[in-house]
Amino acid sequence: MPQPPDRRFLGVAGEDGDERPVLVAGGGPVGLVAALLLARSGVPSVVLESAPRWVPVGSRSICVQRDVLDVLARIGIGDQVVAAGVTWRRGRTYYRDREVLTIGFPESATDAFPPFVNTPQTTVERLLAEQVLAEPLIDLRYGHRVVGLTQDESGVLATVSTSSGLRAVAGSHCVAADGMNSTVRTQLDLRFDGHSFGDKFLIADIRAELDFPAPERRFYFDPPWNPGRQVLVHPQPDNVWRIDWQVPADFDLGAEQFSGALDSRIRAVLGDRDYEIEWLSAYRFHQRLASRMRVGRVLLAGDAAHVMSPFGARGLNSGMCDADNAAWKIAFDRAGLAGPGLLESYELERRAAAEENLRVTGDTMRFLVPRTEAERARRRAVLERSLRDESARAEIDSGKLAEPFFYLDSPLTTRGDPAALAAFPREPGVARPALPGVLCPDGVLPDGRRLRSSFGPGFTVLGDTVLGDAAGVPAGARLATALGIADGGTALVRPDGHLAAVLPAGASLEPALRRATGFG
Repeated sequence: MPQPPDRRFLGVAGEDGDERPVLVAGGGPVGLVAALLLARSGVPSVVLESAPRWVPVGSRSICVQRDVLDVLARIGIGDQVVAAGVTWRRGRTYYRDREVLTIGFPESATDAFPPFVNTPQTTVERLLAEQVLAEPLIDLRYGHRVVGLTQDESGVLATVSTSSGLRAVAGSHCVAADGMNSTVRTQLDLRFDGHSFGDKFLIADIRAELDFPAPERRFYFDPPWNPGRQVLVHPQPDNVWRIDWQVPADFDLGAEQFSGALDSRIRAVLGDRDYEIEWLSAYRFHQRLASRMRVGRVLLAGDAAHVMSPFGARGLNSGMCDADNAAWKIAFDRAGLAGPGLLESYELERRAAAEENLRVTGDTMRFLVPRTEAERARRRAVLERSLRDESARAEIDSGKLAEPFFYLDSPLTTRGDPAALAAFPREPGVARPALPGVLCPDGVLPDGRRLRSSFGPGFTVLGDTVLGDAAGVPAGARLATALGIADGGTALVRPDGHLAAVLPAGASLEPALRRATGFG
């Protein structure tokens, strides 16, 4: 039986003598986040990006969720992403020409970041690339397309196509973040099960001055100017607005531009205001999940592992959480601090997260794009009732917004009180109590720092015990109460900020440490 590491892994001190880098296939935001998190643990990486250079195209994913901003803050760009974007705290939903639902995200003095900030993906990519280029542990190679991958028990070997021919690049592990059409996933002979939706969606970035009293998300069901379908309007920086129309399966963007119908479509939303088109694209949305997210030393992340509809902003946000989960486990594995179950826990934890996101977004798409007469009838009934019955408005589904997943059932988690677990709310969009497996709540520490800013690259121990003080993170009274450690207990926090264990006074930390590093 392998022996657990000692407490050195509170700071990720290990025996990493491997000079090989981690290979990161794909230089998009998920791959760059993974590389930066690995560098924070002292792990070198080579990022293999097929494009010859970075070219910003449209806004693409725009909503960055609060807890993902914490991840970005740990690699140095959280505040920059917020400053570059637009914060919105209210969403309005309309049926035909009447408002039927308003949701709000109230401000709190204890929040380090807003619930959501709309920052175009291209801006996030630029900020990440600047961090990467300043990081000596990361070798970012454009024009390097992975075309083959093999592995054994000691490492991975990628075959890469470059302008000068094929070459081999060796590494200890691989994070496959090479998108929906992942070469790595194909090389691993993995299925990408799921389905695609027939209807298309037209996405436009439009620069115009709208008279919204404050930045807000607006969702229109069956508006007179897009009957039978819906339209979403989202704010972006510099008076740019994301407008997203559901359109028929046979929609032809070129023909609509040529005929002038596109201008009429835009003016139905904007009125007679001047506008400028920044970007246009027509998409079909997909719901798919790889048959495995971990094969040996290769971990699939982001769109290479799962794709889902964007309503709820769960795609890129969940991909960055994949990177966060993968990076610390690879770092521990290289350092000789990982038990036999640590890398496999990536499969278990992030697959469960992907399945939950696909379930939630699948429910949304069945409401937005009903495929059967029964689904269409239910949607009509809910929307009609919402005009006169407030209780029906809770059934309107325009997208359950992204939130962190909870690893209550992970083999790394020391399970909490059975009664509390039985009562734990698992439905989307509700507050989660601070049980083991949940993302640790934030708070202001006695020295003025934010608690979450102190997490990683090793484990963190919270509490008023000597061990907690030695870790440099004494918990304030309010936070200790929230965590259930006010009476001398301790909480063990993983490098990705999730609670691994909440222990009563006098309980030994060693079994929780053993379990949280994959030693069972």
